[in-house]
Amino acid sequence: MSELTVTLLRFGFLALLWIFIFSIVASQGRDLAVGGKLPAALTRSRPERRRGGGSSAPETAAVPPAGGVPTGQRARPQTLVVLEGPLRGRSYPLGSAPVLLGRSPEATVPLGDDYASGRHARLFPQGSRWFLEDLGSTNGTYVGQQRLSRAVPLDAGTPFRVGKTVLELRP
Repeated sequence: MSELTVTLLRFGFLALLWIFIFSIVASQGRDLAVGGKLPAALTRSRPERRRGGGSSAPETAAVPPAGGVPTGQRARPQTLVVLEGPLRGRSYPLGSAPVLLGRSPEATVPLGDDYASGRHARLFPQGSRWFLEDLGSTNGTYVGQQRLSRAVPLDAGTPFRVGKTVLELRP
């Protein structure tokens, strides 16, 4: 082989190595939500929550009308409580908007848990129930001992785990 061929192969290998490194860095950046950019579907109602200067008025708007809950339907849980983990004892009022759980500061409930992904899981209301789905996290989201592979309904009082943090919905 000529010296020119060897040099071209070396530069080609070096370029391939840098492409590989950049793809790893980009993947990690997306997982940690570096840059604060999240898909619009996950941030749809967040501006209202932040603008209120810490007011929980939007979250409490999900109170049933004066007539209450129609017969045969259960009331949707109104509070998310942290049972175990760095935020143990904290509770978050739930409104009618989806709740993003993760380590990212852009999350609705930012978990200080090293085992949670930046965008780990999402709670979303549907009818009179809340549903939990994993967003492709590294360590998984669990209800009991079952790792989630799709969205599942959550009842009040059923603990679920995001990273090492255990949470529960309460009425």
